[in-house]
Amino acid sequence: MDILRYNSSAWDSEVLKGNRWTRPVTPEVIENARKGDWQIMLTPIRPVPDTWFPPVKGAKVLCLASGGGQQGPILAAAGADVTVLDNSSAQLGQDRMVAAREHLLLRTEIGDMRDLTRFADESFELVIHPVSNCFVDDVLGVWKEAHRVLKRNGALLAGFINPVHFLFDELDFEQSKLTVRHRIPYSDLKSLPESELKAMLFDQHEPLAWGHTLEDQIRGQLDAGFLIAGFYEDDWGGESPLDFYLRTFIATRAVKL
Repeated sequence: MDILRYNSSAWDSEVLKGNRWTRPVTPEVIENARKGDWQIMLTPIRPVPDTWFPPVKGAKVLCLASGGGQQGPILAAAGADVTVLDNSSAQLGQDRMVAAREHLLLRTEIGDMRDLTRFADESFELVIHPVSNCFVDDVLGVWKEAHRVLKRNGALLAGFINPVHFLFDELDFEQSKLTVRHRIPYSDLKSLPESELKAMLFDQHEPLAWGHTLEDQIRGQLDAGFLIAGFYEDDWGGESPLDFYLRTFIATRAVKL
């Protein structure tokens, strides 16, 4: 199975469904960003701290697996030189739509978040990587490539899912029942029985997901050469049955020394 192509198509479908990660920002958000009043999300509801950003005006920024007309246009309106790379042409179309609507300059590139060979070493001061590496089967290449394309003292701001989220039966989870069913690391392809996987692929056409270990998510950044210089957790704001017990999203600020 060509996972990259399947997830590209599945995320194109998510745009049509109105998935929250595919909804472009409003003109008001862009207007405020032009005035210096802006924030972006790496995770569902908690904004990235202002102290995590370098001066963005004129900074070269890569929004990695970050299509959807959200982070990229905001940073472009704030004065950054923005490139958005994503695996979904429809997601990138949302960024181009906002750019055209608001007369913003930004570039879009379609591709695999683990393969940044089109970019030279030390091309960017900042890499923005909101929750998305759960849609590839190996995250270590993401960290290595992000490290390579960052300039010295550049920062990677990344959001990802605590793998505990993937322990539970999805159907029960949707009914607010927490039934432990799966092992970590998790994979839709390997963890689901054939009948459920077929329904997911052919009926719902949902993106394939992986629940990566915290070793791969955090130590993977350290092994790639980063220093973890910031950390916070987030949740769904009460929308998930797990929110009562713990926060299942993590954000890190990693610096290339």
